[in-house]
Order: sequence, then C-alpha cells, then structure tokens
Amino acid sequence: MSIRYISVASGSSGNCHYIEKSKTKILVDAGLSGKKIEEHLRQHHVDLSTLGGIMVTHEHSDHIKGVGIISRRYDVPVFATIKTWESMENCLGKIKPENKRVFTPYESFSIGDIEINPFSTSHDAVDSCGFAISDGKNKLSIATDLGCVTDKVMEYISHSELVILESNHDEQMLKMGSYPYYLKQRVLSEFGHLSNADAGDVAAKLAKLGTKAVLLAHLSQENNMPVLAYQTVASIMEEQGVYANKDMDLMVLERSRVSDIFII
Repeated sequence: MSIRYISVASGSSGNCHYIEKSKTKILVDAGLSGKKIEEHLRQHHVDLSTLGGIMVTHEHSDHIKGVGIISRRYDVPVFATIKTWESMENCLGKIKPENKRVFTPYESFSIGDIEINPFSTSHDAVDSCGFAISDGKNKLSIATDLGCVTDKVMEYISHSELVILESNHDEQMLKMGSYPYYLKQRVLSEFGHLSNADAGDVAAKLAKLGTKAVLLAHLSQENNMPVLAYQTVASIMEEQGVYANKDMDLMVLERSRVSDIFII
C-alpha cells in the first residue's frame, strides 16, 4: 500500500498534515482546534481513533493549538524534541506521561509502518524541525517555517516523491505591507520564513533530483496570494529549465480547506 498524504490546513493561522501508510496514521502538527481537525478529516472518511502519533515541528501556536485535545481524546502519543517539550508543555494541558515522547534531530525513529527522519530547520523557535517520512520505498518531506534551506535540509528532502515546501511571502508585498519594521525583519531573516522566490529555487533543485510534486505551503494571508506564489515559483523553475506540471507537479495548499488525497 502507498503512502497517503492530506493537508488538513496550511497557513500562518493553522497547520496540520495527515499521513497514512497501511494501518499507521500520524499527524504532523495540529495547529487548529481538535473539532476542526476532525471535521476536515471526516471529509475523507478518516477516523482518528486509531491515530498512532502527533509529531510536532515546533512550539508556535499555529502548530500546536489542537495537540493537547487530540492526544487526550484519542490517547495518542506526542513526539517533540526536549526543548520543544519544555517550551510548549504548559500550553497543551495535561498529557499522560507515557504519551510524552522525545525525538532528536537527525536520529530516525518509527511509528508503525512509517519511518521518520527529523532534521533541524532555521526558524525563530527553540528547536524547530522538519521531517522526511518514508515507508522504505517512497518518501515525502515536510519543510516549512524556515528562513533558509541549508545544505543539510536539502540533503534530507532530496529524492522525495512529494515535498511540502514553505512559500510564505512575496518580498515586495511584505516590505510594502502593514507589518511593523521589526516583524518584517524577522520574517525576512534566515530564522524567519521562506519567500516565494526562495521556494522557486528549492523547487527547481528538487525537480532536477527527481521529486515528482511540490506542494507550496504556509502562505501568509497578509503578504502573499496563492496565484502569486504559484506564478513566482513556476517562473523561477522555468528560468532554471524546469517546467511546472510537465517536469514536476506544482500546487498551492489552501489555508482553511482540506486538500485532496495525494498518493505516493
């Protein structure tokens, strides 16, 4: 059986990814209310009662809002780094001790039929991570909330069939927008968020390394538009000899709407 992926929500107001392989089901982040996550996944007839785990990228509220309630409601283990646990624990409510699991970046671990390879990302969180997720044959990677894509990140996400890649903002929209100066500088820094232009460069590299599809994720509501993100990334790919939806599929994930099911 193939790996199935669903974007439950993707944006600066909430992020959640669902991944399934055979009987193993996991979430990466749960940045919406538990009710919203259940409602969105019900559209694809997904039952969370057999969820195997929630993996947390970092402690920001748009990634952990529903973690506590989902863990308590379905008796689900939560996986995070030690530093992330220390930062987010008071925000989650009571979690059973046996459901508090720790992983270390660059040390792989498994949940059921799924192998997870966590890697560090450059973001203004205590210990933010992305994940390369594999069944031993196929691989998908999640790389969002990162101000730059380091060589180490590229090493981990390369040769993925599917990559969920941040395309947070258009630089001109951000610079001309209403954000205060300090916040603009934070977003633009190497510990902020990936721009559309940066995402285009990364997408072109991934295509040349065999990636079949890139899903643009975590778009800013104030400083980006789906059509602009798509056009910018596709244009930069074309400049580098790679054509969207010919050499590699390219799509934009929606902020508040569950995606189709992607199968790899």
